[in-house]
Amino acid sequence: MEEKKFTEEGHLIKEKKKGIAESGSETAMPEDISCVGTCCWELPMTHKEGMRVPARIIANKELIEQMDKGVFDQITNVASLPGIQKYAYCMSDGHWGYGFPIGGVAAFDPKQGGVISPGGIGFDINCGMRLIRTNLHVSEVQPKIKELMHLLYKKVPTGVGLKGTFRPTQDEFDQVMLKGAEFIINKGFGWPEDLEHIESKGVIPGADPSKVSDKARKRGINQLGTLGSGNHYLEVQVSDKENIGDEKAAAAFGIDKDGQVVVMVHCGSRGFGHQIGTDYLRMFVEETMPKYGIKILDKELACAPFDSPEGQAYFAAMACGANMAFANRQVITHKIREAFEKIFGKTAREMEMYLVYDVAHNIAKVEKHKIDGVEKELVVHRKGSTRSFGPGRADELPEDYKEVGQPVILGGSMETGSYLLVGQDGSEETFGSTAHGAGRVMSRMKAKKLWRGDELQKRMEEKGIYVKGASMKGLAEEAGGAYKDVHAVVKTLEEAGITKRVAMLRPIGNIKG
Repeated sequence: MEEKKFTEEGHLIKEKKKGIAESGSETAMPEDISCVGTCCWELPMTHKEGMRVPARIIANKELIEQMDKGVFDQITNVASLPGIQKYAYCMSDGHWGYGFPIGGVAAFDPKQGGVISPGGIGFDINCGMRLIRTNLHVSEVQPKIKELMHLLYKKVPTGVGLKGTFRPTQDEFDQVMLKGAEFIINKGFGWPEDLEHIESKGVIPGADPSKVSDKARKRGINQLGTLGSGNHYLEVQVSDKENIGDEKAAAAFGIDKDGQVVVMVHCGSRGFGHQIGTDYLRMFVEETMPKYGIKILDKELACAPFDSPEGQAYFAAMACGANMAFANRQVITHKIREAFEKIFGKTAREMEMYLVYDVAHNIAKVEKHKIDGVEKELVVHRKGSTRSFGPGRADELPEDYKEVGQPVILGGSMETGSYLLVGQDGSEETFGSTAHGAGRVMSRMKAKKLWRGDELQKRMEEKGIYVKGASMKGLAEEAGGAYKDVHAVVKTLEEAGITKRVAMLRPIGNIKG
């Protein structure tokens, strides 16, 4: 297998592939793409030899015209994988990734030879979002924002190679892999009710630590409670009353006041998940696909039949990575609460620092979905895509969200703000999935050529956003101009009937990995 170098988040260090421009934004809409519904574009099976289903992209006209050509190539490659059902999807934040495009969604039927692919999950397994609300008003927090961000920066290690604040034994790390957030909460890092507001209650079943390599263990055991690098962040935000949409959902989520302060966290399984993905990707290319005679259009989509011993081994290891990520965000939540208590002189409960939700966006899950009216158990891959169940799936939602739907946390850039959305039953068309963020429009390399981190930091502070980064180069990579228009992405999802806007959240303090 060709050796490639990645960041811990799974981004190719050399960002050139198959003629894609360094900017990552070279566009070339295929001639045979057509609009087949509101904000829905389709490439037919005739587009590329080997496609088993059509490929669909959720976007308005402006976003589809801006979509980099790697998306069209990659999503049609995904459409060729064995056992794929209905359509291969890419969301409105889509851009070129490894294997699947970022924003990719695909579901596979194991009974029809359906596969599991590390390239459809991502190297940072269960990279995800967490939102914590407070009863504090921006007028209380803004005067202390620098003091608060400096303390958060100390409490939550940020950057490459740093160790976390919770150092488990090998046996304890096994329990992290098996039980996820529940084990960490039982160790004193959080509140029991936090579990109710985490996707799948903070644990993916089927984890097996014996399927994880020693190298992955060594990389992950000391990373609990760390933010990581790249586009990972911890952000203090303020709700914007003018941009509160679904008021019933806002009330259910506890985000219904103008100027209300919340905290958003974006991170995952760090080097642990990266190593799991690397281990199995290599095995699938060198051993598994030849064994089962699987032919694919791109070796970055290396896969195994889900029901095979190899497919089950990867799924068990992936669940370990996902559970570690849930635990990682739980430790960070505990440290955030500690920092707020010290700065504001109140307990976290007095400040009502409750978890709104925690949702994954790099994962494969076994879920039931209807295909042509028939309910099937499918392996749903979400790569840079978020689950977005509507009230029609009330049995799978927290008790207090059953009537409104699942919270969806969509991160924008550190300059433009983010959104809290709510899942709609219309997302059943996309296997209960939606976008996870704004989506990049250029590579990190291109961004560093256009912006300087120190100048960006100064400009943001002038706008009332205090940002601390592990490096100035890292800040430059995350400039607002490197991302799509988050408002256009959100509007598209709403028009497509997948999610609905609940509240816009503008940043006032940011820690960037």
